[in-house]
Formats: sequence, C-alpha cells, structure tokens
Amino acid sequence: MARPRVFVSSTYYDLKHLRSSIENFIESLGYDAVLSEKDSIAYIPDAPLDESCYREAKSCDVFVLIIGGRYGSESSATSGDGSKTKAFFDRYESITKHEYESALERGIPTYIAIDAAVDAEYQTYLRNKDNQIINYAHVDSVNVFGLIEEIRQRKQNNPIKLFTRYSEIEDWLRDQWAGFFRELIHRLTTSQQIQDIDLKVEELSETAETLKRYLEEVVGQVSKQKVEADKIIRQENERLKEAKRDAEFLSIGYVRHLHRSHDLAISRIRKALQESETYPAFVRSLLPGHSEGCHASLRAFQETNEARDFIGLPPFDPNEFEAHRIAHRGSQLEKRRRESSIPPNESPEPKKRTTRKTRKT
Repeated sequence: MARPRVFVSSTYYDLKHLRSSIENFIESLGYDAVLSEKDSIAYIPDAPLDESCYREAKSCDVFVLIIGGRYGSESSATSGDGSKTKAFFDRYESITKHEYESALERGIPTYIAIDAAVDAEYQTYLRNKDNQIINYAHVDSVNVFGLIEEIRQRKQNNPIKLFTRYSEIEDWLRDQWAGFFRELIHRLTTSQQIQDIDLKVEELSETAETLKRYLEEVVGQVSKQKVEADKIIRQENERLKEAKRDAEFLSIGYVRHLHRSHDLAISRIRKALQESETYPAFVRSLLPGHSEGCHASLRAFQETNEARDFIGLPPFDPNEFEAHRIAHRGSQLEKRRRESSIPPNESPEPKKRTTRKTRKT
C-alpha cells in the first residue's frame, strides 16, 4: 500500500537532533520520512547533489520546513566556485530555500516551523532593515529573515508554528494532519450530497423557467396595460433569480450550518461576509460571545472562503484564522479551569456532623 511521503527540509548541523526526532514521529504515523542524510534521496550522478533534493521535494506528498538560526549552504545554481565565505549581510539563495520553492511549484501541502527566538529577532529586523550595525544573536545570515518575510507574505499554503521545544512541532503537525485527513473524508462523503444539490438546483431552474414563461403568457393575456404587465414580469424574474442565488449560496456547508443551526438569515450571513475584513470579525458579527467551537474548525474557515468566492470577494487570511483558533482554544481551557476550581473567597462547604443515637436501656 502506498504511504504518504513527507519531505523534511532544514539546515542539518544545528537541527540534526530535531530532524531525527521528526523522522521518528513521521514513521510512527505510518508515513515515509524523506531526509537527505538518511539515504532516502536518489542522487543523479551527472547533476549537482542539491538538484536531486529539489526533484525529491517536488515528488513528495507533504513538505515540512524547519527554520532555525542557520541559513544553509548556497545553491549550486548560484554558488560559482563556492570558495568565498559569506558575510552576514551577503545575499544568496540557499539549498533549503530552493527545496521550499520546489515544493511550492507543485502546490504540495507545506508546514513551516520557526524557532521562536529567531522569529523574535525577525521582528527586530523588520524595524531595522537598513541598519547593518546591529549584531543578531540567533541567526548567522540576514537571508534567514528574508526567507521568513517571503513565507509570511504568501496568501496561502503557509501555516506557521513558532516553537521553543520539539514536542510543540510534533503536537502541531499531528493536529494539522488529523484536520487535513478529516477534511478529505468530509469531501468524499459530501461529494454525493453536492451532486444531489446541484441536480435539485438544476431542476428548480428548469421549473422556474417554465413558470416564468407561463407567467409572461398569463399576465400578457389578462393585463390591459402592457406597461404594467412588463413591470410584473420583470419583478418576478428578479425574484426567481434571487431565489436561485440563495439556493446555490445555501448549498455551501458552513452557510447551511449557520442558517439552520444558528437560525441566521441568508441575507445576514451575506452581509457579514461583505462587511468583515477578517475572519475573526466575521465570527464576531454573527456569533458574538458564542462558546461553541464550530467557527474554530478548519472546515468552517475553508467553506467561509468558498462563500466569499461565491459572492466575488477575496479569501480571508489563513494566518488570522490560525490565531483565532488558538485564541478560542485558550479561552475554552481558561473557562474549564475556572469552572473546575473553587473561588478564592469561598471554602468548601463543611461536612455536616452526625450524632449517634444512643439506645435506651
């Protein structure tokens, strides 16, 4: 049976122990881990070694990029003789970056983990881009910041996790892949439902067209004033078009959930999509103070973007959704913690003392 192949890309010497741990984690899930140091890449004898890495990155099913303090060796395509040592502010393309770009070319699902200390220095770099006097403690090249900046500017396929411990990467990847797998299952199980909905919409369209022609004929026969008849026909045509658009809009999963489970009018959902600039703002406008977690699921976010596309709007930023989901989880954990603890100004109710009855003699 074919198993998913996961390509792990990073610099080696500073992250070799972390790479080994991730390899074990990937294989524990039943997937194949592809790492350059583990003989899992077939090298071509008549091409530079890094070219084989790029080819392998393109052929994998999942791509994991780990960014630490080192930028890595220069790509063979730009290195020349490679004899010159690179200074901190010298610009060049590394092998790790080219592996990442190779995966992007094919749209392979990509997951990026960034050392939290490196990201903190990246924030300092953004405020001091033109200042070459600053000595950065956690990176060996300004190109690390350039790579992070390029990643963050992408509009899709760039989920980012900041980490301080390896276990945080493992927990994050497990959650991400479980959610991705659930989404694939959902798409398979709902494909038939979507086909049924499409068929019903088509049938409604045919019925509406028949009724429209009948209406035009009847109104034209009974109305004495041609202008008034044309006005009625136009009004009914617009109403039928609007009903068809609403039916198609309602076929989107999360829109249907909001309409049926939360009793929200279609017009209100459409208005919230049009007026909200971010996904959290969209949730607040429709579900203020709502504790249920439907809005924090990846499926809800993806289908909300599908609804945005339906009405001609650009998608919400996935990074904003990820921050929203993390904040929601934190608030739920805090709520459970408060509910399970005793307020500091109260003490447990004392046990009632029971008196033993004495038997009369």
